[in-house]
Amino acid sequence: MGTPHNEAPQGAFAKTVLMPGDPLRAKFIAETFLEEARLVNNVRGIQGYTGSYRGTPVSVMASGMGMPSIGIYSYELFHFYDVDNIIRIGSAGAVSPKLKLRDVVMAQGACTDSRYAHQYGLSGTFAPIADFTLLETAVAVARRLGVEPPVGNLVSSDVFYKEKGGGLDWARMGVLAVEMEAAALYCNAAEAGKRALAMCTISDSLVTKEELSPAERQTSFRQMMEIALETAVEMARKG
Repeated sequence: MGTPHNEAPQGAFAKTVLMPGDPLRAKFIAETFLEEARLVNNVRGIQGYTGSYRGTPVSVMASGMGMPSIGIYSYELFHFYDVDNIIRIGSAGAVSPKLKLRDVVMAQGACTDSRYAHQYGLSGTFAPIADFTLLETAVAVARRLGVEPPVGNLVSSDVFYKEKGGGLDWARMGVLAVEMEAAALYCNAAEAGKRALAMCTISDSLVTKEELSPAERQTSFRQMMEIALETAVEMARKG
Protein backbone atom coordinates (compact mmCIF):
# COMPACT_ATOMS: atom_id res chain seq x y z
CA MET A 1 0.00 0.00 0.00
CA GLY A 2 1.30 3.42 -0.92
CA THR A 3 0.01 6.95 -0.56
CA PRO A 4 -0.31 9.80 -3.08
CA HIS A 5 3.17 10.90 -1.95
CA ASN A 6 4.93 7.63 -1.13
CA GLU A 7 5.16 4.52 -3.30
CA ALA A 8 6.98 2.40 -0.71
CA PRO A 9 5.34 -0.90 0.31
CA GLN A 10 4.47 -1.68 3.91
CA GLY A 11 7.55 -2.55 5.96
CA ALA A 12 9.85 -0.57 3.69
CA PHE A 13 10.81 1.98 6.38
CA ALA A 14 12.81 1.39 9.55
CA LYS A 15 11.47 2.46 12.93
CA THR A 16 13.71 5.54 12.83
CA VAL A 17 13.73 7.86 9.82
CA LEU A 18 16.18 10.73 9.34
CA MET A 19 14.63 13.64 7.44
CA PRO A 20 16.83 16.21 5.71
CA GLY A 21 15.02 18.76 3.60
CA ASP A 22 16.97 18.10 0.41
CA PRO A 23 16.43 14.84 -1.54
CA LEU A 24 20.07 14.93 -2.66
CA ARG A 25 21.15 15.07 0.98
CA ALA A 26 19.04 11.99 1.65
CA LYS A 27 20.84 10.28 -1.22
CA PHE A 28 24.22 11.39 0.17
CA ILE A 29 23.44 9.93 3.61
CA ALA A 30 22.26 6.65 2.13
CA GLU A 31 25.31 6.26 -0.10
CA THR A 32 27.84 7.46 2.48
CA PHE A 33 26.65 5.89 5.72
CA LEU A 34 24.13 3.10 5.11
CA GLU A 35 24.93 -0.48 4.17
CA GLU A 36 22.79 -2.12 1.49
CA ALA A 37 20.76 1.07 1.05
CA ARG A 38 17.85 0.73 -1.34
CA LEU A 39 15.60 3.39 -2.80
CA VAL A 40 12.06 2.80 -1.50
CA ASN A 41 10.36 6.04 -2.55
CA ASN A 42 10.92 8.54 -5.32
CA VAL A 43 7.50 10.11 -5.85
CA ARG A 44 8.01 13.77 -6.84
CA GLY A 45 11.75 13.18 -6.44
CA ILE A 46 11.44 12.98 -2.64
CA GLN A 47 13.98 10.24 -2.25
CA GLY A 48 13.59 7.73 0.57
CA TYR A 49 16.12 5.00 1.35
CA THR A 50 16.36 2.15 3.84
CA GLY A 51 19.55 0.39 4.83
CA SER A 52 21.47 -0.35 8.00
CA TYR A 53 23.96 1.56 10.12
CA ARG A 54 26.19 -0.47 12.44
CA GLY A 55 23.71 -3.33 12.14
CA THR A 56 20.64 -1.22 12.91
CA PRO A 57 17.93 -0.66 10.28
CA VAL A 58 17.69 3.07 9.47
CA SER A 59 15.78 5.00 6.84
CA VAL A 60 16.37 8.44 5.43
CA MET A 61 13.85 10.43 3.42
CA ALA A 62 13.64 14.05 2.35
CA SER A 63 10.97 16.30 3.83
CA GLY A 64 11.01 19.08 1.27
CA MET A 65 10.86 22.69 2.42
CA GLY A 66 8.38 24.17 4.87
CA MET A 67 5.77 22.92 7.31
CA PRO A 68 3.13 21.86 4.76
CA SER A 69 5.71 19.59 3.11
CA ILE A 70 7.18 17.94 6.22
CA GLY A 71 3.62 17.81 7.56
CA ILE A 72 2.56 15.51 4.73
CA TYR A 73 5.59 13.22 4.75
CA SER A 74 5.91 12.83 8.52
CA TYR A 75 2.16 12.23 8.90
CA GLU A 76 2.30 9.40 6.38
CA LEU A 77 5.40 7.86 7.95
CA PHE A 78 3.85 7.91 11.42
CA HIS A 79 0.35 6.78 10.44
CA PHE A 80 0.78 4.57 7.36
CA TYR A 81 4.30 3.13 7.71
CA ASP A 82 4.53 2.45 11.46
CA VAL A 83 7.57 4.70 11.94
CA ASP A 84 8.23 5.46 15.63
CA ASN A 85 10.98 8.11 15.47
CA ILE A 86 11.65 10.93 13.03
CA ILE A 87 14.81 13.00 13.38
CA ARG A 88 14.87 16.15 11.28
CA ILE A 89 18.42 17.04 10.25
CA GLY A 90 18.55 20.43 8.62
CA SER A 91 20.04 23.89 8.62
CA ALA A 92 19.03 26.92 10.65
CA GLY A 93 19.90 30.58 10.88
CA ALA A 94 21.09 31.78 14.25
CA VAL A 95 19.15 34.61 15.87
CA SER A 96 20.98 34.28 19.20
CA PRO A 97 24.41 35.91 19.53
CA LYS A 98 25.42 32.91 21.67
CA LEU A 99 25.49 30.61 18.64
CA LYS A 100 28.39 30.10 16.27
CA LEU A 101 28.49 28.78 12.73
CA ARG A 102 28.60 24.94 12.68
CA ASP A 103 26.89 24.56 16.07
CA VAL A 104 24.51 21.58 16.09
CA VAL A 105 21.38 22.81 17.85
CA MET A 106 18.82 20.47 19.44
CA ALA A 107 15.28 21.85 19.35
CA GLN A 108 13.72 21.26 22.75
CA GLY A 109 10.75 23.26 21.49
CA ALA A 110 9.59 24.95 18.32
CA CYS A 111 7.89 28.33 18.44
CA THR A 112 6.10 29.23 15.22
CA ASP A 113 4.28 31.90 13.25
CA SER A 114 2.29 29.14 11.53
CA ARG A 115 -1.33 28.15 12.17
CA TYR A 116 -0.49 24.48 11.65
CA ALA A 117 -1.85 23.49 15.08
CA HIS A 118 -5.16 25.22 14.34
CA GLN A 119 -6.35 21.99 12.70
CA TYR A 120 -6.64 20.28 16.10
CA GLY A 121 -9.38 22.61 17.32
CA LEU A 122 -7.76 23.27 20.69
CA SER A 123 -9.03 25.95 23.02
CA GLY A 124 -5.57 27.44 23.55
CA THR A 125 -2.05 27.53 22.12
CA PHE A 126 -0.30 24.18 21.64
CA ALA A 127 3.43 24.08 22.50
CA PRO A 128 5.29 21.86 19.99
CA ILE A 129 8.13 20.09 21.82
CA ALA A 130 10.60 17.29 21.15
CA ASP A 131 10.23 13.84 22.64
CA PHE A 132 12.36 13.87 25.78
CA THR A 133 13.81 10.37 25.36
CA LEU A 134 14.90 11.16 21.81
CA LEU A 135 16.32 14.54 22.86
CA GLU A 136 18.14 13.11 25.88
CA THR A 137 19.59 10.31 23.77
CA ALA A 138 20.77 12.68 21.04
CA VAL A 139 22.45 15.03 23.52
CA ALA A 140 24.26 12.09 25.16
CA VAL A 141 25.39 10.81 21.75
CA ALA A 142 26.65 14.25 20.72
CA ARG A 143 28.68 14.59 23.92
CA ARG A 144 30.16 11.14 23.39
CA LEU A 145 31.26 12.31 19.94
CA GLY A 146 32.87 15.41 21.43
CA VAL A 147 30.09 17.87 20.59
CA GLU A 148 28.33 20.05 23.17
CA PRO A 149 25.03 20.89 21.47
CA PRO A 150 23.06 24.00 22.40
CA VAL A 151 19.54 22.95 23.45
CA GLY A 152 16.54 25.27 23.41
CA ASN A 153 13.79 26.82 21.33
CA LEU A 154 13.84 27.24 17.59
CA VAL A 155 11.24 29.20 15.67
CA SER A 156 9.62 27.52 12.68
CA SER A 157 8.62 30.18 10.18
CA ASP A 158 6.31 29.96 7.18
CA VAL A 159 8.26 32.75 5.45
CA PHE A 160 11.84 32.60 4.20
CA TYR A 161 12.05 36.07 2.65
CA LYS A 162 10.81 38.28 5.47
CA GLU A 163 10.03 41.93 4.83
CA LYS A 164 10.60 42.94 8.46
CA GLY A 165 12.65 41.67 11.35
CA GLY A 166 13.97 38.51 9.75
CA GLY A 167 13.29 36.56 12.96
CA LEU A 168 15.63 38.52 15.21
CA ASP A 169 12.68 39.66 17.35
CA TRP A 170 12.40 36.09 18.68
CA ALA A 171 15.89 36.29 20.20
CA ARG A 172 14.75 38.46 23.11
CA MET A 173 12.59 35.50 24.21
CA GLY A 174 15.61 33.20 24.24
CA VAL A 175 14.98 31.58 20.87
CA LEU A 176 18.20 30.26 19.36
CA ALA A 177 17.61 29.98 15.63
CA VAL A 178 15.05 30.07 12.85
CA GLU A 179 14.11 27.24 10.47
CA MET A 180 10.94 26.12 8.66
CA GLU A 181 9.87 22.58 9.65
CA ALA A 182 10.21 21.56 13.31
CA ALA A 183 6.87 22.81 14.67
CA ALA A 184 4.80 20.80 12.18
CA LEU A 185 6.90 17.71 12.79
CA TYR A 186 6.40 18.03 16.55
CA CYS A 187 2.65 18.53 16.14
CA ASN A 188 2.36 15.42 13.98
CA ALA A 189 4.38 13.34 16.43
CA ALA A 190 2.23 14.48 19.35
CA GLU A 191 -1.01 13.70 17.51
CA ALA A 192 0.29 10.27 16.47
CA GLY A 193 1.77 9.38 19.87
CA LYS A 194 5.22 9.03 18.28
CA ARG A 195 8.66 10.60 18.82
CA ALA A 196 10.30 13.48 16.97
CA LEU A 197 13.42 15.60 17.27
CA ALA A 198 14.81 18.39 15.14
CA MET A 199 18.54 19.00 15.13
CA CYS A 200 19.95 21.72 12.93
CA THR A 201 23.41 22.88 11.96
CA ILE A 202 23.85 26.64 12.10
CA SER A 203 24.67 27.52 8.51
CA ASP A 204 24.34 31.30 8.82
CA SER A 205 23.83 33.97 11.44
CA LEU A 206 21.24 36.72 11.19
CA VAL A 207 23.22 38.49 13.94
CA THR A 208 26.71 38.56 12.44
CA LYS A 209 25.70 38.02 8.77
CA GLU A 210 28.27 35.21 8.52
CA GLU A 211 27.45 32.13 6.49
CA LEU A 212 29.07 28.83 5.59
CA SER A 213 30.23 28.09 2.07
CA PRO A 214 28.76 25.01 0.35
CA ALA A 215 31.95 23.05 1.11
CA GLU A 216 31.87 24.07 4.78
CA ARG A 217 28.20 23.06 5.02
CA GLN A 218 29.03 19.60 3.74
CA THR A 219 31.63 19.06 6.49
CA SER A 220 29.44 20.50 9.27
CA PHE A 221 26.34 18.63 8.18
CA ARG A 222 28.29 15.36 8.17
CA GLN A 223 28.85 15.75 11.93
CA MET A 224 25.11 16.25 12.46
CA MET A 225 24.34 13.21 10.32
CA GLU A 226 26.63 11.04 12.43
CA ILE A 227 24.93 12.23 15.64
CA ALA A 228 21.52 11.40 14.17
CA LEU A 229 22.62 7.95 12.97
CA GLU A 230 24.17 7.08 16.32
CA THR A 231 20.95 8.27 17.99
CA ALA A 232 18.98 5.86 15.79
CA VAL A 233 21.22 3.02 16.98
CA GLU A 234 20.72 3.98 20.64
CA MET A 235 16.94 4.21 20.22
CA ALA A 236 16.88 0.72 18.71
CA ARG A 237 18.77 -0.59 21.74
CA LYS A 238 16.26 1.04 24.07
CA GLY A 239 13.40 -0.54 22.18
